[in-house]
Amino acid sequence: MLEEVERWLARRSWSVTDRPLDRLLAAKRETGSTVSVVLPALNEERTVGAIVAEIRRALMTEAVPLVDELVVLDSGSTDRTSEVAAAAGARVVHRDSVLPRLPALPGKGEVLWRSLLVTSGDIVCFIDADLRDFSADFVSGIVGPLLTEPEVDFVKAMYDRPLGAEFGAPGSGRTAGQGGRVTELVARPLLNLHWPQLAGFVQPLGGEYAARRSLLERLPFPVGYGVELGLLVDALHTVGLDALAQVDVGVRKHRHQDGQALGRMAAAIYRTAQLRLARPSLVRPVLTQFERTAEGFVPRTYAVDTEERPPMAEIPEYARHRAA
Repeated sequence: MLEEVERWLARRSWSVTDRPLDRLLAAKRETGSTVSVVLPALNEERTVGAIVAEIRRALMTEAVPLVDELVVLDSGSTDRTSEVAAAAGARVVHRDSVLPRLPALPGKGEVLWRSLLVTSGDIVCFIDADLRDFSADFVSGIVGPLLTEPEVDFVKAMYDRPLGAEFGAPGSGRTAGQGGRVTELVARPLLNLHWPQLAGFVQPLGGEYAARRSLLERLPFPVGYGVELGLLVDALHTVGLDALAQVDVGVRKHRHQDGQALGRMAAAIYRTAQLRLARPSLVRPVLTQFERTAEGFVPRTYAVDTEERPPMAEIPEYARHRAA
């Protein structure tokens, strides 16, 4: 298995510098492909505008028409996320307006799933809306192999994830490589133990990835934090390892979660893996965590995300949307 992973790394791991923009534009013209970029957003007024503006400036001009559609899918923000995104030039869609016959469930995977109904690109690129110092390389890097390599269907970004001083490394500035704590403590061990073919992915839980619509519409979407692991594992089983790739896009700076939020994320990711290893489960699991109060430690119990949306190709509204 190690040899297979090493072969895959040699064939399917690239750098953003491997594909200059002029090559991508030529491939886009030749293939006639269209590209949609989706930013799932929940209370990201501080960062979403700059991301939208940079994509429009660098990749949506007459000279560089790489991206055809830029959508911010707001999953219930209570701040000015929608207004800021629209002012920067995105088309803003509210989660609850998409497929209203199905009441929306909370979670990132839910809005990614619904985004397929309000976008039209042959290639769909997901970018988290909390990134700081954003570079358009994140988009061009992961879209690139889908334009130039017909046999590639799914591409993850890889990058350094520094953990800032404000998140537990006082006096040391940024601590390179120590972000992605759930990746190292939960996702990477799970993948190595149960899906060793995926052991070569540097950032299996990263929120920046692109895929062909023809693949995404065939995959179920976990509605919560497990969506990235679920899509990666299901893509492996659907199209095979050689159709998966990753591209180094540099450094990812973003808001880090606190320890308890990471615990809930870890539980959802573990549950997503568990569902794929042994279906079905008869019990909806919960996670109990503890918070110190004036009265001592108080238990707080949270449901672990287990809901999944079916492949979008099975939704009648999606068929009508594609036909239109």
